[in-house]
Amino acid sequence: MPKTIFTIGHSTHPIDVFLELLKEHEVTAVCDVRSSPYSQFNPQFNREDLKLGLSECGIKYVFLGDELGARSDDPACYLDGKVQYNILAETEIFRSGLGRVCKGSEEYQVALMCAEKDPIECHRTILVSRELEKLEFSINHILSNGKIETHQEAIDRLRKLLKLDHEDLFVTDDEARDKAYDIQGDTIAYKRKDEKIESSESQRTTQ
Repeated sequence: MPKTIFTIGHSTHPIDVFLELLKEHEVTAVCDVRSSPYSQFNPQFNREDLKLGLSECGIKYVFLGDELGARSDDPACYLDGKVQYNILAETEIFRSGLGRVCKGSEEYQVALMCAEKDPIECHRTILVSRELEKLEFSINHILSNGKIETHQEAIDRLRKLLKLDHEDLFVTDDEARDKAYDIQGDTIAYKRKDEKIESSESQRTTQ
């Protein structure tokens, strides 16, 4: 039976609502995969405040933004100024982060946390969950209303959005799935601009 890992986006939730979502699904450890663990508009999710709130509920906190964040300091992970998820996923530091999640899942019920409300708009799904699925984890995305969207359901929704859900004699289901990942990854990837990395993810509203 594959182990289950949850993901969640903090969005604009009040901290008490966010904590209730975690408790509802019996999460005991949060892995923060934001490259920068601070929020200008939602300061309740700044690293120190979040860690304190989680601790008061008996939930562990670990920052994995350096390992599993969507922003990379490695120039080799960029093409034309944009992060390439397929390259980032093979880096030593990223694989190390996956290893930490795997090890943590042996003791805790883990949830990967990022900012975006919709899982298919976030690298926690398009990059990290894709790789965890290859390691035979079952991924469940906690939505803002507390309901669960399985990873399969999320990718099926993405394929429908990208019009890649129809049967094609010359394209296998796995190929269509990979294409959906790649298209969405290119859409949401961080970009360099004037030596500064920016994110199309952070520019989208989480409303």
